Amino acid sequence: MKFGIIQFPGSNDDRDALHVARDVLGCDGELIWHKDTDLRGADVVFLPGGFSYGDYLRTGAMAKFSPVMNEVVRHAERGGLVIGICNGFQILCETGLLPGVLVRNRDLKFVCAPWHLRVENTDNPFFSTCKEGDVIRVPIKHGDGCYYADQETLARINGEGQVMVRYCGPKGEVDERHNPNGSLENIAGVCNAGRNVFGMMPHAEHATETQTESADARKIFESVLNKAKSL
Repeated sequence: MKFGIIQFPGSNDDRDALHVARDVLGCDGELIWHKDTDLRGADVVFLPGGFSYGDYLRTGAMAKFSPVMNEVVRHAERGGLVIGICNGFQILCETGLLPGVLVRNRDLKFVCAPWHLRVENTDNPFFSTCKEGDVIRVPIKHGDGCYYADQETLARINGEGQVMVRYCGPKGEVDERHNPNGSLENIAGVCNAGRNVFGMMPHAEHATETQTESADARKIFESVLNKAKSL
């Protein structure tokens, strides 16, 4: 099983993602430069966090034009698994592989803190080892993490089970008190209609080992691994 981690100018969580693939999951993993046009046999494509192209113009707006993104789109269209975290989530939205956009945080402040997430849907490759309603603790660190979509899109992704995780309190309370950035309906992560592309703002790659504050997000990667083995 091989993970391909895309490196953009300004990526800074790429090696953390590689560590998860190789050292935590025991898989093959390789960094892929954004100008490459070959995914080198990757089964799972990972778009990491960071500040691609310095986040000039708008987060993810320039990265979507990188040559490698043509291959990422083809991989997704073939049903291949793609996961984007933080800046990777922003890039997937800008590319059109995921619905909605990420805009400045409600209070216009960068937020860095551990946060609780409620799992909303497990009928997908990313949370199949969880139960709906599970609460996991994963760190966030972003200034442009406020999820926004028009009402028609919101209704569609809610109705089709594409909302994967919401920001919540320790007991799963989804309310404004536990919304760190003003995201609509506390949305922290969504998938596409085909359920093979997933993006989330919280940093799952930083919550996979007991040496850190939480290893809760390891379930996400184990779910991905289970699905990838069946393809």
